[in-house]
Amino acid sequence: MKFIARRRFLQSSAVLAGSLFIPSLPAFRLAQKPLRLGGPIFLKSDDPDELAREHRRLGYSSAYVPTVDVKDTTKIDAIRKAFAAQNVILAEVGAWVNMLDQDAEKRRKNLAYVTERLALAEAVGALTCVDIGGSYNPTKWDGPDARDISNDYFDATVENCRKVIDAVKPKRTKFALEMMGWSLPDGPDSYLKFIKAIDRPAFGAHVDMANIINTPTRFYNNTALINETFQKLGRWIVSSHAKDIYGKDGHFAETMPGRGQLDYATYLRNVTSLPQEVPFMLEHLRTPEEYDEARQYVINQATKVKISLA
Repeated sequence: MKFIARRRFLQSSAVLAGSLFIPSLPAFRLAQKPLRLGGPIFLKSDDPDELAREHRRLGYSSAYVPTVDVKDTTKIDAIRKAFAAQNVILAEVGAWVNMLDQDAEKRRKNLAYVTERLALAEAVGALTCVDIGGSYNPTKWDGPDARDISNDYFDATVENCRKVIDAVKPKRTKFALEMMGWSLPDGPDSYLKFIKAIDRPAFGAHVDMANIINTPTRFYNNTALINETFQKLGRWIVSSHAKDIYGKDGHFAETMPGRGQLDYATYLRNVTSLPQEVPFMLEHLRTPEEYDEARQYVINQATKVKISLA
């Protein structure tokens, strides 16, 4: 009888455990891949072969998709072939407009633009097309507004993402939302809610850790936040941004990698331990010299934790 009671206890415990979220081990305990680092380049050329070679010269194995019209199928094909020949992944197409603009005509045009950008990403074979959910802020397209964490915001963003994805029906690329500090998705849990609600295989997750460091707890415990984000979103992650964050005059400010307090060793380990290859993209810097500094910092950090470059 004691044996039967113990067995029933273990069975009931297993059922209960299965109904709860139990954090997995940090992703970097798995086998790591080479880092797919990327960023903007400053070469003035329209030649896809020259652009691809410049990425390689800089040590990049991922790239933002070069400027090209979605109707220019010849150039799109040339870009795809040139970057593949250099083993440079086409990481993302940006679609940085407000899908929730309060002006109905602007909102319609913005959604049409995002749809076109997703179509371009699909045509060129990029991993993702990314935008923010948008904002109800009346004067700044990505500015803060209390309504940006409301149920109305969530529902409208789900509808917008579905419309864009259903219009294109991409097979090779994913549409993704960038996480933000002032609007949804503002972290892994809200991102999971979007993934479930949008319910489309072509919707993926885009990670930018600096963007969601918006509280002292997240700032000082960003190692745990990084691990949690990758544990919860790992299977859906298609791209990531490389920035940093520091405290300035009582608030948080973005800066280049290495000038802030983001735990880059943990960030890099998680990115390179995912089952899929995930680009790690520098952004928001102004000059080649700034990108040189940021790139070298990331490379140095990767070297310290024994991560090679692709």
